[in-house]
Amino acid sequence: MADRTVPPALNRPGPDRFLWTLDKFTSGMEWLHRNSRRNHPPARPVDRDIPLVVSEIQAAVDEVVSLRLTDPGGGVLPAWQPGAHLDVLLPSGRKRPYSLCGEPGERGYYRIAVRRLADGGGGSREIHDLRPGSRITARGPRNAFPFITAPRYLFIAGGIGITPILPMVRTAAARGADWRLVYTGRSRESMPFVDELRSLAPERVWIRPDTEFGIPASGAELLEHAPRAATVYCCGPVPMITGVRVDLPGSGADSLHWERFSAPPIVGGRPFDVELARTGIRLRVPADRSALEVIGEAVPEVPYSCRQGFCGTCHVRVLAGAVEHRGRAADGRMAICVSRAADRVVLDL
Repeated sequence: MADRTVPPALNRPGPDRFLWTLDKFTSGMEWLHRNSRRNHPPARPVDRDIPLVVSEIQAAVDEVVSLRLTDPGGGVLPAWQPGAHLDVLLPSGRKRPYSLCGEPGERGYYRIAVRRLADGGGGSREIHDLRPGSRITARGPRNAFPFITAPRYLFIAGGIGITPILPMVRTAAARGADWRLVYTGRSRESMPFVDELRSLAPERVWIRPDTEFGIPASGAELLEHAPRAATVYCCGPVPMITGVRVDLPGSGADSLHWERFSAPPIVGGRPFDVELARTGIRLRVPADRSALEVIGEAVPEVPYSCRQGFCGTCHVRVLAGAVEHRGRAADGRMAICVSRAADRVVLDL
């Protein structure tokens, strides 16, 4: 998964009432998706620490590096499936999730690709500072974006969102499924793994850089490439995913699975207070920010992963106060990445 900054919140109607209404609608669709019986269960946290060494670094495209990670002793690494990621523990203490984008079934090494974000949370810059021979620790692999078996697929990727999609494409091709890939980005020069993808089956891959078409693609345009009754897998920036979700009912596709590399927009947020019991720190969470974001400024080592409320990494025990749950949390715990409090909450931090 990429290390991305949190997008601005949409809290109330502004000058563009249509966009506010659209965000409300798509947020409701996401709640139904996350809570439907057809949805997959949340990924279980994996506490297995894996020592790794950076054995190879390649510049995939401008500002994107591809890293090959191996066992320091040359041993076999834990198995993984398409859609899986590693939680990488960085030298600063930050923990960041990065999708595995190597060959499915390969256990001699892991491959991740990371875009450097100058205005991000710092994780991508740390990855870009690594060198061959650098030692890191990872946790996992675990899968919050599982790849299901289907006869037909449409894969849609935007920018660095190609990383979880690439192993899915390889798996679909190996299974003999009917598949298509639409890959978008700002420019061809900013899109990693283009040559690798085209070598699989050029007639099934459409590369669509914005610079060559003038504007970003709409959801309907992307879905035009779907085989009949296709299962759609989509990963990339929030506007692209939102367009696909809104236009899916009018397409010939059957179902949609998506993963985004940023936190969901905050809709209907209200300010509240957080007290961290172990340190006595008291914080004010504004209406347009998450508790995780605010707490992270005071306690940089606070763990998190998906920032969407389902992985469980950031769940914290609630000692006092009423919580407005917006994620999967139970047994008196709060998903601080998405949940909010009615007024004041005391956390076991």
